[in-house]
Amino acid sequence: MKGKTWKGKTVFWAVLFALLAAGGIGVYTLRPAGTVAVVSVDGELWETIDLAAVAAPYEKTVQTPWGWNTIRVSPGAIQVVDADCPNHDCVKQGAISDGAIPIVCLPHRLVIETERDE
Repeated sequence: MKGKTWKGKTVFWAVLFALLAAGGIGVYTLRPAGTVAVVSVDGELWETIDLAAVAAPYEKTVQTPWGWNTIRVSPGAIQVVDADCPNHDCVKQGAISDGAIPIVCLPHRLVIETERDE
């Protein structure tokens, strides 16, 4: 009996793993095509960047009346790499790509958000 129980458990786990793998592949292929970064200053749109279309990383400076931030745009992600604000919280946050948390530089009134491109 022990041999039959062991085989039954093996088949159960093999089928469960196959179903989970198939579900993961399905979710991956059905997700939106790319991510868009929306950069705004003082509530006004400064630029929209299609992160899925970025072939190689590049940097650009966002100049505001309150100071400047240098952003690095990479395939699928964006981050602030330098700024002249006093606390550098925006730099310390690192890269974003999933839309969960925006990058905010309060002294410069800069907000960078990522959204899924539908």
